[in-house]
Amino acid sequence: MTDQTYQPTLSQLRAFVAVAEYRHFGTAATRLGVSQPTLSQALASLENGLGLLLIERSTRRVLVTADGKRLLPQAIATLEAADRFVASAAGEGLRGTLRLGIIPTIAPYVLPTLLPELRRRVPALAPHVIEDQTARLLDGLRSGVLDVAMLALPADAPGLIEIPLYTEEFVLVVPRGHDLAGRADLTPADLDALPLLLLDEGHCLRDQTMDLCRAHDAHPGAVGDTRAASLATVVQCVAGDLGVTLIPAMAVPAETGRGTLDIATFAAPAPGRTLGLAFRSSTARGDDYQLLAEIIREGRTH
Repeated sequence: MTDQTYQPTLSQLRAFVAVAEYRHFGTAATRLGVSQPTLSQALASLENGLGLLLIERSTRRVLVTADGKRLLPQAIATLEAADRFVASAAGEGLRGTLRLGIIPTIAPYVLPTLLPELRRRVPALAPHVIEDQTARLLDGLRSGVLDVAMLALPADAPGLIEIPLYTEEFVLVVPRGHDLAGRADLTPADLDALPLLLLDEGHCLRDQTMDLCRAHDAHPGAVGDTRAASLATVVQCVAGDLGVTLIPAMAVPAETGRGTLDIATFAAPAPGRTLGLAFRSSTARGDDYQLLAEIIREGRTH
């Protein structure tokens, strides 16, 4: 039974959250900058004080118990509040470690501008970038592995707050000399019967493209077994005359410069997607993420 007078320390909570996050004592200790015995002792003290087993240990694996899963969100919220308190005392909001998740169809085109801008505007911030597909980023937010994620909205995930950033249009990439090359009056119906190349399962851009086709009763042609994990690969397949593809407008300068390609754009209102930030509603850093959103928007206009 939990001793109602027991007060866990922040070090104990950090040990618990780190082990739950990495499922490995050595990795957790390294990330916290402590020895493994120190980490183990902090976790054991927390469990003894609570009278609960939070982490199940074995020689082969580390598991979070049912009690651990129940208490983990509260531990994360407590640590976030403490971090925010220290940041407020220092007179700056956006500072310290920021674990930023970002989807692959955004990362290569936003980070070259965003990271230098963050260094200039908020030099006390130490961003850690984690590129992954949407579903895993949302899991990371819920479990506390990530602080904030940049992805396509709406995420429709309970317990998360979303900040819309901006909307970007889709552009059709075609082989050089294609019948649609240079068109600026496409409609989604023009995708019907086209050999449309898509990203692999799990990428939200794939889902958005398929949703667009379904909404306009367009039925792209089959493209065989061609599969790709990145926009760069998809675009190179287009250059090789394997089909056509839709990419975000932000990717056009970087991706269409590699190969013999043309583009076509849609008549207004052009199809596209809204990008934004998502973070836990329990966090005490909501104001920080509003500032991050402002920096991203401003960087896009420069």
